[in-house]
Amino acid sequence: MTNLSKKWYASWFDTPFYHILYKDRDYAEAEAFMTNLTEYLNLPENAKILDLACGKGRHSIFLNKLGYNVVGADLSENSINFAKQFENDSLAFKVHNMCLPIGDTFDAVFNLFTSFGYFEDENDNLNTIKAIQSNLNEFGFGVIDFMNTDYVIKNLVKEDIKTVNGIDFLQQRRVENGYIIKDISFTFENENYKFTERVKAFTLNDFENLFEKANVYLLDVFGDYKLSKFDKNQSERLIMIFK
Repeated sequence: MTNLSKKWYASWFDTPFYHILYKDRDYAEAEAFMTNLTEYLNLPENAKILDLACGKGRHSIFLNKLGYNVVGADLSENSINFAKQFENDSLAFKVHNMCLPIGDTFDAVFNLFTSFGYFEDENDNLNTIKAIQSNLNEFGFGVIDFMNTDYVIKNLVKEDIKTVNGIDFLQQRRVENGYIIKDISFTFENENYKFTERVKAFTLNDFENLFEKANVYLLDVFGDYKLSKFDKNQSERLIMIFK
């Protein structure tokens, strides 16, 4: 087996296979979420937004089209290099570790699509929230869009095969030591690959504890991209607004 990962997120997100496997993400849903979220936050005209862990920039690009000044930041050099083709005077992308402050302040910092809880050192989860706080201006809002782990674990599909671009991705899921883990195995050009996604199964209560330690205030919690009320048993998402 070829396993390129020491820190799984550093290597897996930087491979073309990650983007192949997830290429059918719902862009219309993502755009509706960004519209609903920015309207709810009532951001000022030409507000500055940091899209933290932006990937190839799909949310950043749409936010910029809505009229906002956007910086997209991600650890993956390949993703940032791809996103840079979309840069303009009010849209920029940079390689950045989200555990650290970015050196500027914003009207909003968005951490979207379960881009949290990857770290082997659990202190980095708290450090990320502290970094988000330091990246907010006096009136700024932080947003973390995470999975609702209660719902995910209850509805976990232990194994399936997803075929994309002629590649059969075997996906095997489990819950282990407080993490939701997905092993992804496939063959490409006669070479076998295996990657593992590992995300801490944070609940709302876990986030509330982190927010308290970081001295941030939780303002509101939603359960889907339409910003419906959060229900721990029924909601697919855990969307938290804080200052």
